[in-house]
Amino acid sequence: MSSEILINSTSYEVRIALVENGHLAEFHLQRPTEKGLVGNIYRGRVVRVLPGMQAAFVDIGLERTGFLYVDDVYISNVDLDARLMNRGNPCGKLEFASSTPEADMNRSPGVSIEDLLTEGQEITVQVGKDPIGTKGARLTCHITLPCRNLVFMPLTDHIGISRKIQDDNIRNTLKERIESLRPTGTGFIVRTVAENATLEELEADMEFLLLLWDEIQDISERITTIPVMIYEDLDITFRSVRDLFTAEVSSLILDDQKTYDKLLKFVKTFAPKLQNRISIYKGDSPLFEAHGIDVEISRALDKKVWLRSGGYIIIETTEALSVIDVNTGRFVGKNDLEETIFKTNIEAVKEIAYQLRLRNIGGIIIIDFIDMEEEEHREELFTSFKEAVKKDKSRINILKLTEFGLVQMTRKRSCENLNQMMCEPCHYCAGEGVLKSRRTICYEIYRKISRKARNYHGDKITLNVHPRVADMLLKEEEAVTCELERDIGKRLTIIPSKELHIEKYDILWD
Repeated sequence: MSSEILINSTSYEVRIALVENGHLAEFHLQRPTEKGLVGNIYRGRVVRVLPGMQAAFVDIGLERTGFLYVDDVYISNVDLDARLMNRGNPCGKLEFASSTPEADMNRSPGVSIEDLLTEGQEITVQVGKDPIGTKGARLTCHITLPCRNLVFMPLTDHIGISRKIQDDNIRNTLKERIESLRPTGTGFIVRTVAENATLEELEADMEFLLLLWDEIQDISERITTIPVMIYEDLDITFRSVRDLFTAEVSSLILDDQKTYDKLLKFVKTFAPKLQNRISIYKGDSPLFEAHGIDVEISRALDKKVWLRSGGYIIIETTEALSVIDVNTGRFVGKNDLEETIFKTNIEAVKEIAYQLRLRNIGGIIIIDFIDMEEEEHREELFTSFKEAVKKDKSRINILKLTEFGLVQMTRKRSCENLNQMMCEPCHYCAGEGVLKSRRTICYEIYRKISRKARNYHGDKITLNVHPRVADMLLKEEEAVTCELERDIGKRLTIIPSKELHIEKYDILWD
């Protein structure tokens, strides 16, 4: 599979496209005014402890407080024992997987959030999910520091190997190397790109991460102002090398000389083998336009996605979940209805997996496939879907089809999806997507005038309405308007006003 990374860098935004086989597979965007927070580490203060939710709100200096769930809290044996003794009525105790205080992370089900945190307490946390909508950032005390080949977990005594490294001999070799290098009580995860890494490369990554953690701890101990950020993760350009530049990626192309120089310097330090695959774009047309990326991004914002067969899918995202509907559309098949439905569903499976990754849709997702009668087809659809999402790096859980042909799934969400990043709610309908019909507004006006007319003694009523509503009052609903005038004994003067929202109106009683 041929892949390349394209980076369009300007002073106002950085856009990154991962292109696989000529098609946009992932799109990442960073703007200075809307910079992501995931990976940043803060020294914050607990402002509220909520036993009913088993969570706490932590002030880390942002507009909204961050949310810290009980399972994401770290506390050492010594601190917890002291806290429980002071309470005099402990809810339970922690059982730790390691005897070292630095690795005390696993919470016993009996321990509550009030055992671990108190209001006003200072705490070091890392952002696990960006603020989305009205929700604040999701926080964790389980710090992780990624590098090119390794992810360092300073508070965990554990060695993990990427699930995508499937060769048992390679897995065992990597585990032995990490075990021989790591300090006691620390944890490391070996990333997929490290499958063929040398001992020297692993050692270099580990040394860098250990020094970085020491620096973070030193900063945390020296600070006097709370809340404050004590570590900021790499910007999106450097993260593209760290997280996207795998062995399958043949080239990385940039269109900005300054960014190219900085990235090359970074690569020489942390991944010198990649230098020859990085180049600067010199074409006349803009980089993304030359590769057709702008067109694909625009398509990814549409609700309707056409399939090659003539069928289509509709993607709707709400605050609670995302819904995808599959339809045959213009595809009528040849002979058998069941076969037509099955082919449409199978084609939709591949497109849905692609769209979820491209649009970065996360959370709960419900997919309404076209109903199939044959159990064999249902099983094949489920298998095909699980196979189609394997390229996706986000954690995915898929349940089998229900009797109604629905697939329920979850996809880990760590930041805003493409639509949230690039769009905003309609200023006219406030994001509802629908407005009251003109006829509904007309009848609402009639009812209000009928109800209040008896309390006013004048013979004239002035009505300021949107021009489209005025048009209906004077044309399609003219008979009803005249009948209302006769019933209340007053004359209606209708004045169109472009300044008014279509659902708003003013009734002036003369």
